[in-house]
Amino acid sequence: MEADLVSVVGIGADGWDGLSAPARRAVLAADVLFGSSRQLALVPGDGERVSWPSPMLPALPGLLEAHRGKALCVLASGDPMFFGVGSTLARLVGPERLRVLPHPSSVSLACARLGWPLDDVEVVSAVGRPVEALNVAVHPGRRVLVLSADGGTPAEVAALLTARGYGASTLTVLEQLGGPDERRTSASAATWNEKCAALNVIAVECALDGPRLSSVPGLPDDAFEHDGQLTKREVRAVTLATLAPVPGQLLWDVGAGAGSIAIEWSRAHPSCRAVAIEKHPERADRIVRNAGALGVPSVRVVRGAVPAALEGLDQPDAVFIGGGITVPGVVERCFAALAPGGRLVANAVTVESEAVLARWHGELGGELVRLAVSRGSPVGGFTGWRALMPVTIWNVVKGEQQ
Repeated sequence: MEADLVSVVGIGADGWDGLSAPARRAVLAADVLFGSSRQLALVPGDGERVSWPSPMLPALPGLLEAHRGKALCVLASGDPMFFGVGSTLARLVGPERLRVLPHPSSVSLACARLGWPLDDVEVVSAVGRPVEALNVAVHPGRRVLVLSADGGTPAEVAALLTARGYGASTLTVLEQLGGPDERRTSASAATWNEKCAALNVIAVECALDGPRLSSVPGLPDDAFEHDGQLTKREVRAVTLATLAPVPGQLLWDVGAGAGSIAIEWSRAHPSCRAVAIEKHPERADRIVRNAGALGVPSVRVVRGAVPAALEGLDQPDAVFIGGGITVPGVVERCFAALAPGGRLVANAVTVESEAVLARWHGELGGELVRLAVSRGSPVGGFTGWRALMPVTIWNVVKGEQQ
């Protein structure tokens, strides 16, 4: 085994018996073996053993540097490149120094036990992540696998599903997959009352008791907790279409209000990221709650007034200005921050904010759209139209100026 080569060996609950011959050789040839205490106890070997500290990730670069020049082997659960330490190591040491020997992942084992097609199952990790991330994957009739953080995760998932109106969903918890103590337990989310081993995967067959939420932008207004400062459903759908979310891109939602634009941007794809900037503390707290309830707890909330609150933020691919458009310096700062080809979209409902958009449209170009929406509402025993405030939408792409 070469010095400076890092071998990453996937291991399951079946331990040493489940390892392939190459994986066993990598473990036995290592000068230093890294892993959790549980994993280290599963394998033989004479090399130095290092149990992961908590938290592990901040300590990882230092641990690798301290053992540079030695043959290193890292034990990882299942497939190291699937929500595992393998991807982190690839970034730290480079793929050319990495040799990955995967074991079947817990997801593959779970689907094999359940008879579920792996390509038709959504996977959500609750390891080091809020369990609320499950919310975006929950739809009637869908199958979801949740990677548990510990033995308490199944109860958290059951409570979340029940609160969302999915109490009739079937939960199947698969413990110690592939090991001698493998166990399977099923119940509805509403009646779940089981104690589980720390090593488990949760299979969810989603069944809805209440209203469903679409995965397309333009969620109902009442899907959000708000105080009236909310981009209304019809305008929100058009605004998101104009912002054009792309996987992996970052949005700044400036003057975020209830956070609806940042949240729906983030729901467009798991890799979409958003920062919601809001100066009012109550609204900022509300954004956090809305993001969790709608399955994107990763939305970052920055509390403060613009443009000062924008300092130090990562470069955005798109910016939406829903509030603060009349504040001096906001448009300049947002447009300057955009990556080349990035999109700036701003909405205005007042005469003063419309005047700002008209001035910037004259200077930077782009497109102006005025949107007028009317909703049907009762008028006596009949139905009439009630007009919402017209909204002017300006959008411009950086780099398209003459």
